[in-house]
Amino acid sequence: MDFLQQDIMYLPGVGPRRKDILSKELGINTFGDLLEHYPYKYVDRTKVYTISELTPDMAFVQIVGEILSFEETTLSPRKKRLVAHFSDGTGVCDLVWFNGVKYVRESLHARKKYVVFGKPGVFNGRFQFTHPDIDEADKIQLNDMGMQPYYNTTEAMKRAGLTSRTIEKLTKTLIGKMTTPLAETLPPFITQRLHLVSRDEAVRKIHYPKTTDDVERAKMRLKFEELFYVQLNILRYASDHRRKYRGYVFKHVGDQFNWFYSHNLHFELTGAQKRVMHEIRADMKSGRQMNRLLQGDVGSGKTLVALMSMLIAIDNGYQACIMAPTEILAEQHLQTIRSFLKDMRIRVELLTGIVKGKRRQAVLDGLIRGEVHILVGTHAIIEDNVQFRRLGLAVIDEQHRFGVAQRARLWTKSENPPHILVMTATPIPRTLAMTIYGDLDVSVIDELPPGRKPVVTIHKYDDQMTSLYQGIRDQINKGRQVYIVYPLIKESEKNDLKNLEQGYAGLLDVFPEFHLSKVHGKMKDKEKEAEMDKFVRGETQILVATTVIEVGVNVPNASVMVILDAQRFGLSQLHQLRGRVGRGADQSYCILVTNHKLTKETRRRIDIMCDTNDGFQIAEADLKLRGPGDLEGTQQSGIAFDLKIADIARDGQIVQLARDEAQKIIDADPTCSNPDYQMLWDRLQVLRNTNINWAAIS
Repeated sequence: MDFLQQDIMYLPGVGPRRKDILSKELGINTFGDLLEHYPYKYVDRTKVYTISELTPDMAFVQIVGEILSFEETTLSPRKKRLVAHFSDGTGVCDLVWFNGVKYVRESLHARKKYVVFGKPGVFNGRFQFTHPDIDEADKIQLNDMGMQPYYNTTEAMKRAGLTSRTIEKLTKTLIGKMTTPLAETLPPFITQRLHLVSRDEAVRKIHYPKTTDDVERAKMRLKFEELFYVQLNILRYASDHRRKYRGYVFKHVGDQFNWFYSHNLHFELTGAQKRVMHEIRADMKSGRQMNRLLQGDVGSGKTLVALMSMLIAIDNGYQACIMAPTEILAEQHLQTIRSFLKDMRIRVELLTGIVKGKRRQAVLDGLIRGEVHILVGTHAIIEDNVQFRRLGLAVIDEQHRFGVAQRARLWTKSENPPHILVMTATPIPRTLAMTIYGDLDVSVIDELPPGRKPVVTIHKYDDQMTSLYQGIRDQINKGRQVYIVYPLIKESEKNDLKNLEQGYAGLLDVFPEFHLSKVHGKMKDKEKEAEMDKFVRGETQILVATTVIEVGVNVPNASVMVILDAQRFGLSQLHQLRGRVGRGADQSYCILVTNHKLTKETRRRIDIMCDTNDGFQIAEADLKLRGPGDLEGTQQSGIAFDLKIADIARDGQIVQLARDEAQKIIDADPTCSNPDYQMLWDRLQVLRNTNINWAAIS
């Protein structure tokens, strides 16, 4: 059996009980898994301080000396404190233990030389180290200590004695058993060109570096390898896909598109919209299936680009569909598309859960006969009984709300897979897009239509509500409408629901002269839609809601978004909510209300929102603050970021380098059959057979 595949239970110091905990808490089952549990930080153990050099503001330090005497105090029937008075000849300090007192007292001896490592504090005028690391001086070589690694552990692990120090010792034991070098996983033509250390050296030095340079070189090698194989897998998948699947060829732009452009489009497209249309047009006539991601902030005109793409499909004798994540959003798309196509002989129909009976059957019959040109709907579109005559283009809106399997079912609706256009108003940082949507070509609408004024974002504290209410009153008196959002993050949070209900009742008292609507996720769909509808029609001036309005409500007359307890929202969510206003020609405002107790990170989020309206800047900041696994959408999108050491947020340059190198391999060996690259394909196969979710997106 391969050394790295051996059961972790058989490593000295582990055994069955610890193996269960390591497996449950960290997924460590084999020797190889332990080697890939990398340290999260290092502390320099190369310097020895004297007690006389200590200062209270020092971080971790080590001193060498001997224990003069012990002092044991009983704090309660089951709690003791042990103090060892320790000296190195330049002064005296105390070593203090509150836990494991019996074990410590039995294992340490007075007048014996020890190396003590910990953070110095001051108590009663004397330096003390609480629960320090302590080793017998004759059992370690000080000049061999180098940088001490620190490993992530959990409470359950600590209870079982599996501290960072224990993991360090287990890893040291394991590396001591590695009598032959680890097999190389990258070919020499990559490692030599990029000056990467060998895999064996990287793994040994990531756990036991002597210097910070050792750490950096080991990290670079391991991060590159991890990201390189992710990118190689994505690009190999995309390359295979392009070779296997021919796309429908939409040769010409015809009557429907030209009529729409000349007669129904009453404004000039932005430069960004024109550029994206050229990219989509080139895909559609290329003979290969389009798989394109269209990114653009709320209000940038993605739906119009999607509609024009659908008209090209219709001009070439095909049908199109657009799939949205909610019924409200689907109905909004239907209204938008029908108003754009006014007086044109194009049949646009809706298919959602509420379309039933004869009406539903009429839509299904129209699809199969080719009489329905554009179908707008929710995931109802991918049900088995929905069949098209000739589906040529499928548009997927806010695609992170759909699973990979759901999206793949769209392909079965046509003899060839239709062209796919994926739209998102959640701006995705470039490095993340390269990984989550690495097999899609990316188009970006980075320009808002002319006449749109940027939303002014203001931070207020919750003791400034009186002036805020007056500002709301002034806006409504000018004929505007207002959203007030409460943070019902999870539908099960009863207190939040109570807050919304109480807040709504309070607002009725504050604004007796206005009409209010209320919307939250616990309401029945019909109630919700009726309340939303009142607001859309202008019958109510204030919509009190939870984040159910985050996606899809379009009320150009609404000019104020008030977000209460804004500290409880992530950046992307705040940005999405802000996107509900600023959709008309009037100046709009987003008011973020928080309490005074803000963490450093929360204050940074609020500052970013007040400083910029640029969704891409916000997404980059969100990625850095939260990490890719937490970003809304990445968890549902079909990629699990099971990266052991690389960080997509902070390692953007390495992501780009890895992608460039992977692209060179695909260009040189598109069919994965060249023996020069066999090592890479074999390694990729091994990785694909592990429990990592390498799912590619399309």
